[in-house]
Amino acid sequence: MHEILKRINELAAKRKKKGLTQIENAEIIILRCQYIQEFRGSMEELLLNTTIVDPIGDDVTPEKLKRAQARHKVKPIW
Repeated sequence: MHEILKRINELAAKRKKKGLTQIENAEIIILRCQYIQEFRGSMEELLLNTTIVDPIGDDVTPEKLKRAQARHKVKPIW
């Protein structure tokens, strides 16, 4: 993911200075799509492994998240 972001930044800097060729424009579009896909995947993984606990210690994880965790067979740590 870091390599993708690094290349996106390189192409963005080049776009500001000189402009990009058609191949580079296509590359940056593909890289951005890959980056967004990886970001969403890691964010979903983070949320599926999250349990919300109130100050008393009771599990107050929203039902929608609990259903998603059950679909993916993820057991909360708490």
